[in-house]
Amino acid sequence: DMFTKKAKDNLQAMLGQAKFSAANNTDAQALRVPSLYPEWEKLEEGTHLEKGQRVNYNNVLYNVLSAHDKQTQWTPEAAPSLFAKVLIPDPGVIPDWEQPSSTNGYKKGDKVKHNSKVWESLVDNNVWEPGSVGTDSVWKEVQEG
Repeated sequence: DMFTKKAKDNLQAMLGQAKFSAANNTDAQALRVPSLYPEWEKLEEGTHLEKGQRVNYNNVLYNVLSAHDKQTQWTPEAAPSLFAKVLIPDPGVIPDWEQPSSTNGYKKGDKVKHNSKVWESLVDNNVWEPGSVGTDSVWKEVQEG
């Protein structure tokens, strides 16, 4: 009936607006609403991806690092020059350190767990292993809560 069509149209409009607005979310906000970002696997071959856009791949959120047209072999995992995994999914939870690629280093202030200690990044684009030789200027050990 007419009411149902109008309700569906309104929901479509709200979803469209949410997806439009989601482009401006921070990584932390984006991770609370991952369904607003397209599934990489479902995008058609040749779909244009803009720098700064986000996509889901294998239940992980990625940032698009440079504009390109989707090609099946350029998955977010296989093409680190095109995609950066969001490493700090929830600022309230300190994740285990994982080796970032050169394109998605940790940001200044990010905290990670590594070798039973908690570390805070002192610089942006930090790709170094916390506690390794010569990293005193890029990581500092912080005490647990």
